[in-house]
Amino acid sequence: MGGDGLGVRLMAAVRAGDADAVRALLDAGADPDTEVDGLSGLCVAVAAYDEAVTEALVYGGADPDRVLPDGTTPLWRAVDGGSPVVLVDLLGTDARERLPQTARERLLALARDWYGTGAVEGLRRRTGARGPAVTARVREDAYDWVEEVSLGGRVVRAGHGAVLTWLEWAFHVLTPVDELVARAVRQRDEDHVDWTTARWILVQRRSDETWSAVVAHRHHPDPSHRRFVTDYLRMRSLVHSGHHGRRKREGELLVAWATEETDAETLAEILGVLAEYEHPGQETVGLRHAAHPDPRVRRQVPSLLFSDPLSDDAEGSPRSPAAKDALLALLRDPDAEVRLSASSVAPGGGELRAEATAALLRLVESPVVSARHGAVVTLAASRDQAPAVADALFTLLAEDDQLVRLEAAWGLARRDDPRTEEAYERVGPLGPGFEHDHRVHALGEWRRRRDEAVG
Repeated sequence: MGGDGLGVRLMAAVRAGDADAVRALLDAGADPDTEVDGLSGLCVAVAAYDEAVTEALVYGGADPDRVLPDGTTPLWRAVDGGSPVVLVDLLGTDARERLPQTARERLLALARDWYGTGAVEGLRRRTGARGPAVTARVREDAYDWVEEVSLGGRVVRAGHGAVLTWLEWAFHVLTPVDELVARAVRQRDEDHVDWTTARWILVQRRSDETWSAVVAHRHHPDPSHRRFVTDYLRMRSLVHSGHHGRRKREGELLVAWATEETDAETLAEILGVLAEYEHPGQETVGLRHAAHPDPRVRRQVPSLLFSDPLSDDAEGSPRSPAAKDALLALLRDPDAEVRLSASSVAPGGGELRAEATAALLRLVESPVVSARHGAVVTLAASRDQAPAVADALFTLLAEDDQLVRLEAAWGLARRDDPRTEEAYERVGPLGPGFEHDHRVHALGEWRRRRDEAVG
């Protein structure tokens, strides 16, 4: 227990999930390994799946390998608990060096047992309970999810596939590529922790052998394997964006693959990834699929038809007259999402821009919520100063979605519209997380411009 009551206060902050208070108490001298009834604060945070508090304690000096009275350690409990996000904080970057081989093998065996048995059956074995398990989907972080299973008074997260993958990587165990892909696609959801972890680790393995083994799954009969390849290539394009030789090879693979793929969902993914590569075959691929019967494919075509991507300082241009004609057709597509996609990449002037603005103004009134909300984002960021655009943005202030209203207000502020003050009032109070939002700060900048004009 920490002196002067700091330990008591630290444990209270841990149980309350107050990471800021935990950091403050550690800075004040609280013992990061404070225990109550043989249980450390780190174990409490791990059991609660509180990643923020776990991170604060570890960075504050808490020992993930401290042996508890029952012979376990906080790291062992993190593996047992099945949360890869919590585990990574306890693993650190030196797990292989600091842990003896017997400890590493024990942790790997524990993770393999959970993964092979499954969370529900694993809990049955540990608790003896025979009733139905309660399963809920929970967020691991801002993007990934995992099942949380409750049975017999115990709770576990079913992320042991990801936990096992992280342990192997940390301990320098080179898992076969096919095994990692199998773990990923077992859930058939690219936001599940098993999928995202396998993808990330494979991206870190930069050898040509790993790359070849992953992309070989593009021929797999199961579309989920093929979707994993597209997801892997998309992540590689972000992480290894500066490697010209690899990007050229991957662009060529995607162009060839797009001519062979028969599954519409996978084909749409291929086109979406191809758009992130600068490859001379993009236009040919885009034109080939501009009239594809599946709208999911057509939604990916517009970004393949431009020679340069849009940015704040430059505008794209169609690669050829044929690309321009195809885009004009997509701007009139019967699918609202296709029209939105085409409108979002159309250049800032001329016939295409006028057609795109007209399409966006129609989409503002679309019954398809995603298309309507996408239209406000595109219109707000557009350089089009037409009064009709400002009027449409003002109309969108009646939307129930507060973020849509914020986008509309920001679009009006960018245009120095006199209704900007009223627009922000109609946005309403914003909660935490908007302190540095450029859309919020635009109101102050608009007021400054207005006052300078009056002065």
